Amino acid sequence: MYKSYHIYIMSNKNNTTLYVGFTNNIERRINEHKSGLIKGFTQRYNCDKLVYFETHSDVNQALDREKQIKKWRREKKDLLIKTLNPDLKDLSDGFLDSLCSLEMTENGKEEL
Repeated sequence: MYKSYHIYIMSNKNNTTLYVGFTNNIERRINEHKSGLIKGFTQRYNCDKLVYFETHSDVNQALDREKQIKKWRREKKDLLIKTLNPDLKDLSDGFLDSLCSLEMTENGKEEL
């Protein structure tokens, strides 16, 4: 059975706050953020807009990538987001279509 692990970035309505996360079920996790079920940072800062995600088949690579992105300055995160989503749209709108057409693998995009 194929397992996938996702690194994602959530933002608020005005794109002033970013949250980097990790999950093995991105659809469930995004729904949790949007419904306010996740207590803490994303709820406090209203980060309910999916602006970036990438998919990995190896859990350790995915965790390493999440840690890497979390260490980056805001400018570098913004550049990463704009490679996939230049208009900063909520990628969870029409989520299954987005997941199929925009999904990135560890070999799919050149690392910034």
